[in-house]
Amino acid sequence: MAREADRKKFVELAEKRVAKTLKDIRLIGNLSNKSNYSYTDQDVKKIYGALKKALDEMKARFDSKGANEEDVFKL
Repeated sequence: MAREADRKKFVELAEKRVAKTLKDIRLIGNLSNKSNYSYTDQDVKKIYGALKKALDEMKARFDSKGANEEDVFKL
């Protein structure tokens, strides 16, 4: 019974967090509007690199069942 509750909580949190993250990624994509923002190719590479690194670390945590320290993103 406890495992069912753990599963239910996982699904609930995963759905909320993934939906929020997808929304936030779409909002980052909105920054591509050159009529509103000025950015360089280097900025884009840094953003993409930071997101890819975070995804790779998340995958590694699921693979190893462990936790990593958080990085702070800055341009």
